[in-house]
Amino acid sequence: MAVWGDRRRADLGDLALMSRRFPPPWSVEELAAMSDTRPMTPEQAATLKQLAKVAYELDAFKPNLRCAEADIRIAMLKAKLKLLDGPPHTL
Repeated sequence: MAVWGDRRRADLGDLALMSRRFPPPWSVEELAAMSDTRPMTPEQAATLKQLAKVAYELDAFKPNLRCAEADIRIAMLKAKLKLLDGPPHTL
């Protein structure tokens, strides 16, 4: 009986491993975006500086940001300003 119980446990463990799902591998574009070492463009710098002033988050602008990080901060500041634009009861 102990042999059958051990075997059953091993089969269930194998089944659990076989049914486990992993995310698909990254695409070339995603890998390039993650390892992007280009500095932010002058347009990004101007947009980020303006949004940082309007949103009263002067720490959001740093002149040595990478392109991808600048995009993230720009999106974050735009979302913040959009939330602040609505009436207070919607927050």
